[in-house]
Amino acid sequence: MSDPRLRQLTIKTGVVKRLSKEKTVYEKEVVTEQNRIEKLKAQGSDDHAIRKQEEVLQESMMMVPDCQRRLAKAFAELSDMIKNEEELKESPQYVAAVAVLEDAKVNLPNSAQ
Repeated sequence: MSDPRLRQLTIKTGVVKRLSKEKTVYEKEVVTEQNRIEKLKAQGSDDHAIRKQEEVLQESMMMVPDCQRRLAKAFAELSDMIKNEEELKESPQYVAAVAVLEDAKVNLPNSAQ
């Protein structure tokens, strides 16, 4: 991997992959926390425990749009690099980057697709 473009392609691919996974994890965490809060309310737990869980839920909910924003930016950067470096089409890094972009599309905000 002596070509610096391949190195950059690998790095940008990793960023998109990580941010896509991170967004998915936060979305699952939001659902988990909502279920936990419902369970606490059903059990009649004290208000302090419920409020603390609601704070955790709010933090998770705030992270989803942040991840979407960062993912959209990284997605655009990697897409641009793919368009500009078509002579690398035969490299495994290029193929991996295209696959990661395709996988990440489902996690993009609707306006960025």
